[in-house]
Amino acid sequence: MKFVVQRVKNAQVDVEDKTVGKIDNGFMVLIGITHTDTKEIADYLIKKLINLRVFEDDNQKLNLSIKDIKGELLLVSQFTLYADCSSGNRPSFTEAAKPDFANELYQYIVEECRKQINKVETGIFGADMKVSLINDGPVTIILEK
Repeated sequence: MKFVVQRVKNAQVDVEDKTVGKIDNGFMVLIGITHTDTKEIADYLIKKLINLRVFEDDNQKLNLSIKDIKGELLLVSQFTLYADCSSGNRPSFTEAAKPDFANELYQYIVEECRKQINKVETGIFGADMKVSLINDGPVTIILEK
């Protein structure tokens, strides 16, 4: 499982010219799921995400978590995080989990995050999404297990 975490001032996801998810200060997270992922792996990465200290404290040190600042989450499923480009120029996606399995874990991640963060928005699993954001810093961190 991979989380690409971007600290944002704001972010949103549009599907068919309609905004389906929108946040202000917090994290926009791209989530990639592979065949061998489990709820235990998801729990591990959720804990890392929620406690990741990359927001500035009063001394401008990266010392605060998303919970500390009462930040928001935008969670977007993205199977292309498991693209294999090692052979040729056309990516292979054989390492990405099948849609039913991936969607089940994605929905689990969303629900677990909602237990800890007041505002959690999402894209639409499997849709053609347009994601826009203002990356703050920029701060982008990859969490994987």
